[in-house]
Amino acid sequence: MSSLYIHIPFCKQACHYCDFHFSTTMGKKEEMIAAIIRELELRKDEFEGEEVSNIYFGGGTPSVLDTEEINQIIDACYKNYNIQEDPEITLEANPDDLTEIKINQLAASRINRLSIGVQSFFEQDLKLMNRAHNAQEAIDCITLSRKRFPNSSLDLIYGIPEMSMERWEQNIDTALSLGVPHISAYALTVEPKTALENFIKKGIVPPVQDEVAQEHHALLIKKMEAEGYENYEFSNFALPGYHSKNNTAYWQGKKYIGIGPSAHSYDGKRRAWNINNNPKFIKAITAGELPQEVEKLTLTDSYNEYVMTRLRTKYGVSLNEINSLFGAKFKNYFLEHSKKHLDEHLLFREEDRVYVSRKGKFLSDGIASDLFLLNLG
Repeated sequence: MSSLYIHIPFCKQACHYCDFHFSTTMGKKEEMIAAIIRELELRKDEFEGEEVSNIYFGGGTPSVLDTEEINQIIDACYKNYNIQEDPEITLEANPDDLTEIKINQLAASRINRLSIGVQSFFEQDLKLMNRAHNAQEAIDCITLSRKRFPNSSLDLIYGIPEMSMERWEQNIDTALSLGVPHISAYALTVEPKTALENFIKKGIVPPVQDEVAQEHHALLIKKMEAEGYENYEFSNFALPGYHSKNNTAYWQGKKYIGIGPSAHSYDGKRRAWNINNNPKFIKAITAGELPQEVEKLTLTDSYNEYVMTRLRTKYGVSLNEINSLFGAKFKNYFLEHSKKHLDEHLLFREEDRVYVSRKGKFLSDGIASDLFLLNLG
């Protein structure tokens, strides 16, 4: 199974923490949609013989498009690719876009899953992040959308400066009370050249504290698991039957094509990424050219990718898979370098598989980097 990711590079306003590629100017929206459709046509041979299990609209803010524009892009996917009979088609959306009219329009389209960017149910946090919605809009849109989209998700952010444990717990409790079957939660990170980084440097906003984020994450796992949600990937929690197909495909190393400016693609042997400039992207695609850079993965690159993705998930690292995919020297390297993490109970082993422990979960990316190999393959 393969995936299509569609990057919609438009937002109403810039969130202070965001370093994704987007524009707050909608002047070239029609040209961009035409270019996205054209790129889908240009790249259809990359999935020859492949069946697409899911289509994911990310961004940016895909919900700034009207439903007719979304349908044009979906129609192009169906025209150019072999889409499975019942695909998961997700649209990322902001609460301020999800009016009752918009929700009903989306429900009448092929979109069958919403991923709603709530981030927090507190005005203080939303203002700090410069979100376009307020807390009541978040609650109202989720309540309305649950009637039309049984399969939906919401995003939360923890580790926000001055967010107490009590406020974070209330955020979790509010999310759970709304009955959403999938919740993604991310630690706030300070990305270079963002407004948040500037505010922290000037002392306007207190620094982000890793210790607080780790405490928030521990509480998150405890409360989500108590309510029957499975932490199937570090940042993602789902009730049975509601794992995101897009997330799962990514963390299992499945093929995906990324369409749109700045979008990334992966076919198991190569990574590619499109230019992150809207006018240049449109110009190149209109001329029938793919404005992308390509990196051919070495055996070592693929091993490192495997370790990083699998350790973040419930599936863990399979020693037999490492041996069959990369060879005995990679398996032996992994075993040797994982020993200290096993001894410290940050990792644990069950037969063929090695998993991150509850104690090590918040440190999983650092553990994975310790297991990376730099000089083989």
